[in-house]
Amino acid sequence: MQYESNLKSVRKHKVPDWYHDAKLGIFIHWGLFSVPGFAVKRDYNESREEEDHFTQNPYAEWYLNTLRIQESPTQKYHRESYGEDFSYDDFVPIFNNEILKWNPEDMAELFKKAGAQYVVLVTKHHDGFVLWPSKYPNPKKENYHASRDIVGELSSAVKSKGMKMGFYYSGVLDWSFNPNSIITEKDMLMNQIMPSEYLEYANNHWYELIDKYEPIILWNDIGYPWGTNIYEIFAYFYNKYPEGVINDRWIQMHENAIQALQTVPSETIKKAESYMLKWEERALKRKKNKKTRVRKAVHYDFLTPEYLSFKVILDQKWETTRGIGNSFGYNKLETEDDYMTSEELIRMFIDIVSKNGNLLLNVGPMADGTIPEIQKQRLLDLGKWLNGNGEAIYRTRPWERAEGTTLNGVEVRFTQNSEAFFIILLDKPKDNKFTVKSLKLEKNSCVNLLSLEENLDWKQEGENLTISIPERIEDSPAYSLKVLPKPDY
Repeated sequence: MQYESNLKSVRKHKVPDWYHDAKLGIFIHWGLFSVPGFAVKRDYNESREEEDHFTQNPYAEWYLNTLRIQESPTQKYHRESYGEDFSYDDFVPIFNNEILKWNPEDMAELFKKAGAQYVVLVTKHHDGFVLWPSKYPNPKKENYHASRDIVGELSSAVKSKGMKMGFYYSGVLDWSFNPNSIITEKDMLMNQIMPSEYLEYANNHWYELIDKYEPIILWNDIGYPWGTNIYEIFAYFYNKYPEGVINDRWIQMHENAIQALQTVPSETIKKAESYMLKWEERALKRKKNKKTRVRKAVHYDFLTPEYLSFKVILDQKWETTRGIGNSFGYNKLETEDDYMTSEELIRMFIDIVSKNGNLLLNVGPMADGTIPEIQKQRLLDLGKWLNGNGEAIYRTRPWERAEGTTLNGVEVRFTQNSEAFFIILLDKPKDNKFTVKSLKLEKNSCVNLLSLEENLDWKQEGENLTISIPERIEDSPAYSLKVLPKPDY
């Protein structure tokens, strides 16, 4: 169909099957902030509740903003490491020299081995530095772009390996246009008031990225400046790429509304910003506690909770995004203890998929494009697990319910495809039998472990299902069992 530039028309767009099927994407935060690679070590969700969140921001990609805050840890680090007269812009030649070492094919190959089906590259973060040679240069800063066409080179490498490509763009924050530091939630709102020339600049960038590099995902961040019809961008994109998808972070706020919010208590603003958690609270209050619909105030194809998940299945497609550690950008202070273990990552991923979600897992390369070894190992471990268990993940959909447990307390998740039903144990059973509570199979059902070809013995014990497994199974973060035919509920 042809989409028109209005909400009614673009809302007719359906989330394509490929995006439902894909499950795993890789996010890349890479830019000038990768040169210092510094942020305090702090749990993101906990820090959001603290008054000093922006002063001690755990996100290394926010380096420039934190640098502008007097006596912040970042400002102290910067002064000690680079001197009083070294500005953020002085990272440009260092970064551009470092990226000469980067091999896009190696990076794409790692993502392929991880089992990723798509990649989302940050083309411009809040600092305003862009990773492609745009026809629309920054009017505030000369040569404020990467010396290599990172967007183009990585897009080609990713697509050549059968993955899809998407682009992140910081829509309403650009600190090269608005130099005021963000210290409070209200500052965050005021920072979204941009000069008129920025609107045309941002619009031109989106159209250029769409036309020149042919992305399949538009991933805008924070919001979009008032004064443009965002549905023109959406319709243009959908008409060129009907299988494309758009995220939910395009909210536009008029300057008058932002100014009015300055009279609202900060605590109220904080509560409004935690709306992701409110969805879950409302979902848990529903009597059926099964699939839950989230009301769409603006158009999007998928929701984007950050470092969050849900307890229930959502009707709307969603994609949680997070780093393997506590930062998106590379933070050299993070050690093994600051990263998820491979077991935690794999189990979290399974849980997300069982509830109609995708995982957009972030990597934060060093300035030269090197993926830190701990991050790389987590990706490879995830890919290894998917090699043996991918049938229970890719191309699946949520079942009637997402969660279950065994009698001895092992957590269970459920998925299904058009033919089969999958039971995924999030730990190794303590012996060669386990019983899943409140699960019934058809009498003629066949059950097998995906890593083994033989059928397993099972029996129905009232409302519960007992399955026998071989003693020789290898240790694994999770075990996937395939059931044919699917239970008829």
